[in-house]
Amino acid sequence: MPLPETIPVRFTEEEAEYLSVRPVRRQLLRIEQLVDLILSVTGKDPVRVAQILRAGSVVYHFYRYWWEGFEADTEALRALLARFPEDDPGRPFRAGECSAVLIESEGAGASSLLLPRELASRKRWFRRSSFWDALMELAERSSPVYQSYSYAHRADLFALPMESARKAFLSAQAVRLAPRDLHRQVRALATCHRLVFLCPRRPSRTG
Repeated sequence: MPLPETIPVRFTEEEAEYLSVRPVRRQLLRIEQLVDLILSVTGKDPVRVAQILRAGSVVYHFYRYWWEGFEADTEALRALLARFPEDDPGRPFRAGECSAVLIESEGAGASSLLLPRELASRKRWFRRSSFWDALMELAERSSPVYQSYSYAHRADLFALPMESARKAFLSAQAVRLAPRDLHRQVRALATCHRLVFLCPRRPSRTG
C-alpha cells in the first residue's frame, strides 16, 4: 500500500510546561518533507519513524507538528528512507566543506556549543587570519575521525578529541584572533573535550 503523497499538518511553537496560546498554523507537507522532520529526531530507524507517523506528532526546532496518524506500509517506508543520506565512514574530511563546529564539554553540566563558520570567520582589526582559519588549520593537521551522518544538522560529523596540546593551540589562537563576540565560545574551550566538525553534503548533480 503506497504512502500518502501529502499530509495536512498543523504546527505551533512548543512551550515547555505551559499551555500554548500561540496561533496554530496549517501546512500541506509532502511525505518526504514530513519524514525529513521526523528523521532529525529518530535518525534512520524505520521502526521509530513508523511509530511517529502512527502517533501523529513530532517536535522539530521548537515547533510541534501534528497530523492525523496513519499506519505506514513497511516496504513503502523502507523505499522512501532509502532516498535519504546514509552514513559514509569512508568519506574524507574537507575543511572547505565545513560549515560549523560543535564545542562539546563533558562532566557535570556537559553541553554543546555551536560555532558557525560565518561567526568564527570574522576578523579582528589588523589581523589577516580568523579564528575559523585556526580551527581549520588544526583540523587539517589532526585528521578528525568520521562519526556519522546527522539528520538534525543535515551534515556529516567528524570528531577531534581535544588533547592538551590542541587545546593550548586553540586557546592561544583565540586570544590572538577571536573578536569580542566570540568570547562565549572561547570560554567554552576551557572545558572542551572534543570538537565536532559539521560538513553538509553538496547536492548531487543529475542529467
